[in-house]
Amino acid sequence: MKKLMTGNEALVRGAWEAGVNFASAYPGTPSTEILENMTGYKEVYSEWAPNEKVALEAAVGASIAGARSMASMKHVGLNVAADPLFSFVYQGVNGGMVIITADEPGQHSSQNEQDNRHYAKAAKLAMMEPSDSQEARAFMKEAFEISEKLDTPILMRMTTRLCHSKGIVDCGERVEVPAKKYEKNIAKHLNPPTIAKKQRILLEDRLVKLKEFSETTPMNRIEDNGKKVGVVVSGMCYCYAKEVFGDDVNYLKLGFTYPLPSDLIKKFCTGLDIIYVIEENDPILEEEIQRLGFDPKGKNTFPAYDELTPDVIRKCVFGKTYDSVDYDRTKVVARPPALCAGCPHRGLFYELGKKKNVLISGDIGCYTLGYADPYNAMDLNLCMGASFSMGHGAAKKFEMFHEDMRVVSVLGDSTFFHTGMNSLVECIYNGSKTVNIILDNRITGMTGHQENPGTGKHADGSDATELDIETVCRSLGAKNIRTINPNNLQLVRETLDWALSLDEPSVIITKYPCVLKKFSEEDKAKFPEAYKTKNIVDKDKCIGCKMCLKSGCPALFLNRDDKKAEIDPLQCVGCDVCQQICPKNAIGKVEK
Repeated sequence: MKKLMTGNEALVRGAWEAGVNFASAYPGTPSTEILENMTGYKEVYSEWAPNEKVALEAAVGASIAGARSMASMKHVGLNVAADPLFSFVYQGVNGGMVIITADEPGQHSSQNEQDNRHYAKAAKLAMMEPSDSQEARAFMKEAFEISEKLDTPILMRMTTRLCHSKGIVDCGERVEVPAKKYEKNIAKHLNPPTIAKKQRILLEDRLVKLKEFSETTPMNRIEDNGKKVGVVVSGMCYCYAKEVFGDDVNYLKLGFTYPLPSDLIKKFCTGLDIIYVIEENDPILEEEIQRLGFDPKGKNTFPAYDELTPDVIRKCVFGKTYDSVDYDRTKVVARPPALCAGCPHRGLFYELGKKKNVLISGDIGCYTLGYADPYNAMDLNLCMGASFSMGHGAAKKFEMFHEDMRVVSVLGDSTFFHTGMNSLVECIYNGSKTVNIILDNRITGMTGHQENPGTGKHADGSDATELDIETVCRSLGAKNIRTINPNNLQLVRETLDWALSLDEPSVIITKYPCVLKKFSEEDKAKFPEAYKTKNIVDKDKCIGCKMCLKSGCPALFLNRDDKKAEIDPLQCVGCDVCQQICPKNAIGKVEK
């Protein structure tokens, strides 16, 4: 049976066919669809975890208990999961175990461009890199076999283009692999130093076996076209290179990339006049080839960053790419990303941006757009859950040096459960005068509306225990807490003033569902008024002052003919923020 599948879908299919039993993940582009698609296979228990570390630990527990398991995450998520990763490699598996890292050359939706192939070498972890959807399925099936045969977890490295592009996949049926029996084994599954020292020795023996496997597996192969120019590639770069060079070069296609097959690499490179190394992003293959005594064209020819797509490769090698229609780039209007019309974060950022002598510490999510015009309501961000912690450090500095500055820290509901709770404990335990705002839009918004511990639903949509954010904050020791509707601008102003008047930590929870969220029956009961109306401009009252445009709502615009505000009825959802801003009461409401 053939199907058209993305790389993410193909990974899931391969895991399902391999008899996987347990899958855990935290959503993050470009990995999100892996767990989402897995929920469609009812033989597999699939869950959203609060963060990547917890997802990996849960998958480790399932593996040790004897199930085939997997955890998936985007590249920066592996940083969060690094602690259990490095230790589990020492211990090895019981049931087969695969960790999927979705790297993002080009930083389309990420704060950095790290190359997670470094984790394989640093953790001494077997790694595989498929090049298309068909290989994603096949490699995933093979990964569980290798994992159990060689007693090692496998790192499956994907990249954005492979995750999201589609290809024809030959699908098979599921093979129910009997679960391994769990047996108590202190020498394998515990790692105090006295045991870990022995595990370290066994790990080196395992690497020798993995190296032997790497030299002979068909996942690493030479394509000899009888040429004197060779290209060494791994992952999706193989497809890019084939599009550029065709059969005019020889290829060393590497799919099992840690440990690297040094003997095979040496065999391939010997006798070639030119060796190109095409890899995203760091010179890992290049440095190995140099270590073996060759002088390849790598990062001295190709960029050290961004995606190495065919047009990039073609220009680097041949000096030009294909001709295309040119245009005057100065006439292209910039279209920066913006908060959606009716976004429940708009009211908070509109009021917060007007505060003086306030540093605003932000976080990772669609609310990061609060930094942009017209709000200018975010001054810094770093990584998931860092806003409260960074804000705490900044507030302590201002206090130490008696500076007239306050700190307001902002993060989302899913981020709060991810790593924000620990950060809030930092503020409460060490007593900083920070105002800590949790934007609860009732869903994990930025990655496409996945459930989280605060939504009351599991990954498959079934009912779950709902963790109430206000209750959690009180249990962590927060005393000054208010939960508000962020679309009520007066209430937002009053609440910010209240929090800034305190000499101890405070928590503000803005609670209103994302405008794009598919409402459950519970949502309809809790927010019966939400998105039931639209706003409309009374042209007789409007004076064209443009105050309403300062809301930043994309549904609002200034009519070029009469110089008065208008509201696009197709976008407006009646949040009323613009209505509250208008100084002439020129904006009213109509039923949908």
